[in-house]
Amino acid sequence: MSKSQNNWAQYGAEQAQGGAGEIGAIVSGIVSRIQTVTLVRVVKTKAGGLAPVGLADVQPLVAQISGDGTVTPHGIIYNIPYFRLQGGGNAVIIDPEPGDIGMCGFCSRDISAVKQNKTPSAPQSLRRFDYSDGLYFGGFLNGTPNQYIMFSKGGIKLFSPGDIEMEAANIRLNAQGGVISTSQTFQADTQTTAQFSGGGGISADGDMTANGVSLLHHVHNGVQPGGGNTGQPV
Repeated sequence: MSKSQNNWAQYGAEQAQGGAGEIGAIVSGIVSRIQTVTLVRVVKTKAGGLAPVGLADVQPLVAQISGDGTVTPHGIIYNIPYFRLQGGGNAVIIDPEPGDIGMCGFCSRDISAVKQNKTPSAPQSLRRFDYSDGLYFGGFLNGTPNQYIMFSKGGIKLFSPGDIEMEAANIRLNAQGGVISTSQTFQADTQTTAQFSGGGGISADGDMTANGVSLLHHVHNGVQPGGGNTGQPV
């Protein structure tokens, strides 16, 4: 057997005995650098509101651990695009807030040019499945909301501890019945005609006022003895 053949035979024997472990370690090292998805906490939200979709700074929640068992928290990943439910000019605007927990998925290529140009662009580096190319989707493992729209078999509930504002060219409400309950004043302001149509009429347990005239306590002018009619209420 030649020296070259002997070397190959020795390599084959070593491969059979210990090479599989070495290859496994190499593969494991490569895989460990590939990011897929992980849970993160929002540190800061940038932009948001009635504006183009913003960015968020997030921190992965699953800490790093070394070979000797030392646990080290992850650093912050900056400028991660976050998800908004939007189609064209129609959107549901719910921006992530600091402390929210959500999921970060990591793209297979560098997306920094796409984030900047918002058009098909070449990757600016050779990085793959990297923390820098994350996308945030909220939310997971968060607490009980205090403002919400809740869908159930019994119906839909809209609740806010603050104001609810609706603005449109026209608003139409169609229902078989309805109740408006308020512990304070219910006020409807209109610059044109307020019209209520239907056979049921309008009823109230308390007083009603129209143009400053009380329904229960108004008086009439032009009152004279006899069978004539009174004048308009004042």
